[in-house]
Amino acid sequence: MLPPPRPLLAPLLAPLLALLLAAALAPRHARGQAPEIRRVDIGSRHLLSLLLERLNEPIFMPKGDYDTIYFRVPAKYLHPRFQPLTEELQGASTGGAAVVNLPEVAVPELGPAVELSRFEHFSLFIPRHRRMAKRLVEIFLGMPRYEDFLSASAFCRERINPYLFAYATSVAILHRPDTRNVPVPNAACLFPQKYLDGSVFPRIRMEANVLGPGQREPIVIPRDWTATDLEPEHRVAYFREDIGINLAHWHWHLVYPFDGPRVVVDKDRRGELFYYFHEQIIARFNFERLSNHLGRVKRFLNWREPIPEAYFPKLNNVLASRVWPPRQADARLQDVQREDQALVFDILDLERWRDRIMDAVHSRRVVADSGETVALDEVRGIDILGNILESSAISINRNLYGDLHNFGHVAIAFSHDPDNRHLEPFAVMGDSTTAMRDPVFYRWHSFVQSVFDEHKATLPRYTVDQLSFSGVQVLRAEVQTVGGTRPNELRTHWQQSDIDISRGLDFAPRGPVFVRVTHLQHVPFVHRIQVRNTAGGVREGTVRIFLAPLMDERRLPLSFRDQRQLFIELDKFRVRLDPGVSNIVRWHNQSSVTIPPERTFRNLDQRPPGPAGARFDYCGCGWPQHMLLPKGTTEGLRAALFVMVSDYSADRVEQPARPNACSDGHSYCGLLGQRYPDRRAMGFPMDRMPRPGVNTLQDFLTPNMAVAEVVVRHEDRTTPPQPMP
Repeated sequence: MLPPPRPLLAPLLAPLLALLLAAALAPRHARGQAPEIRRVDIGSRHLLSLLLERLNEPIFMPKGDYDTIYFRVPAKYLHPRFQPLTEELQGASTGGAAVVNLPEVAVPELGPAVELSRFEHFSLFIPRHRRMAKRLVEIFLGMPRYEDFLSASAFCRERINPYLFAYATSVAILHRPDTRNVPVPNAACLFPQKYLDGSVFPRIRMEANVLGPGQREPIVIPRDWTATDLEPEHRVAYFREDIGINLAHWHWHLVYPFDGPRVVVDKDRRGELFYYFHEQIIARFNFERLSNHLGRVKRFLNWREPIPEAYFPKLNNVLASRVWPPRQADARLQDVQREDQALVFDILDLERWRDRIMDAVHSRRVVADSGETVALDEVRGIDILGNILESSAISINRNLYGDLHNFGHVAIAFSHDPDNRHLEPFAVMGDSTTAMRDPVFYRWHSFVQSVFDEHKATLPRYTVDQLSFSGVQVLRAEVQTVGGTRPNELRTHWQQSDIDISRGLDFAPRGPVFVRVTHLQHVPFVHRIQVRNTAGGVREGTVRIFLAPLMDERRLPLSFRDQRQLFIELDKFRVRLDPGVSNIVRWHNQSSVTIPPERTFRNLDQRPPGPAGARFDYCGCGWPQHMLLPKGTTEGLRAALFVMVSDYSADRVEQPARPNACSDGHSYCGLLGQRYPDRRAMGFPMDRMPRPGVNTLQDFLTPNMAVAEVVVRHEDRTTPPQPMP
């Protein structure tokens, strides 16, 4: 028995839909053209992305920029209000547009997936929502053929909360063997209300309704639209609210869901990746704070004291026509009693889980569900701890160690209405799509990282032998900015980029609708590294490049113990070392950390032909290229460029070759469906406390390492949008 769709405002929408459909078809009939129906092969992979656009519109509404695709589905797929009008709504002439006929497939019982209203927010941090997502992902992964998956998605699209549907469909696209080369649609295009100033949407809709596609101009989003610099935290809003960074966080959690079917959760070193990805976020955020004369972020340790940082996101939930809740300054966490979400827990629960985890860290062992004791050793310890802290489905003992990371997000997200007396939804910290916008995200994750640091402090220090590469010496390392006259000077500035958000504008005229955002950008640069091999034969190495500030917030030199936690990874790659001296050249846009700008700013349907298109076909997980470098300062922020060449024979991971596998920002995201491509600990060699006697970075160096002092200089200028390749 197929479950009915969730209720819609059908009596109000039906007349509107009829008018929109008539308006869409009228121009073609007015030209006197005979209707021409073109059939589309349902095996076409791009149809999945069309199902994800304009998710509040019924499926029989035209899809594509210019109404180029119509889906025709079995009557029972539609909402009951529309089922009596199936022939009228789906049988109208398409006037030359292409038609996709989707066959009926047997869709298993949706179970809890239908419990979330279409007008609610969706959060993976809430266990009830996780169960919904898990069920939907199971259904999508269980469809035997791509065509069945497409048809089942169309069926679920009309019944499921749009945010939940987009999440589950995206996870399935990434994890089904027959869709792994299908790009996951850009969430900023699907749900622009999660990324853009809510006050601009009336202007956006006016632009779309009044002007034709060729007459529309980009709507400019101000760089400072959530606060002023009277709020010190706003100095780093360009980082927290950057669209590319928030997309990176969202996409990472698509590739590494912490709950769901085991096949999507149980990945190689996923717990360690949770540690390293967020460790790098905090290191990068601290770099930005030092670039803006702010102190390093303070850990959120005492959960019973006020949170001094306020946050007013100014985002609209277009589905519910409500503003995302703000958090006032000095808000306090309270026990959460949200019966509407079947969510009840106390701050004491968080404290109890924290104490149990810290006891496990200091005793270097955890207790599994079975009662067995498992060591937190050098090899698997960080991975086990990562899954415990995030409380993934493969946590070694969820009952004992709880749901600390996720419920911390939830407690902060409901701090404004913990018992639902005001019927308020959760704030931005409750959604992985928006959480990084809030200053408290970084305080919370600094606490989480401190637990990992406690574990790392229990591990043996790396010895000189473990760090060295016999017969290999790094002679010189420098960077050169394109057009620059001085080496080792990196430059940043502001850049404008346009994003087409038309796919996220429901019940609006078709055609591109652009917004223009301003973000940080760096001038292209190149690494030049000189390495000598005296081993008497060809050697293979791994080049590891990091960057860290030299001075703290007081303008005093950083000790290595503090500095090592501020190193951001810039690149990591394999290199062949012939006997003698090798001169290695590596460009900024080849980084193993980043994804190309097309993944952030380009419409997926605008894939260019040829080699440029191949570069565009990334799976999308990685740090945005435009945020590779910290902002720096106008006078020049002094930093240390660290280069190490390690022995590839000790780094190498054996795994089968996979043609067309995602290669994205694999330093932060691994390789989808494969083992992490580096046997060393993530963050090596900066991930552990230094050996005795090492007080400065120079003390730490071995012959296969080199350091260059560089300056990161910010130019307060803004360049106009650049054409995509």
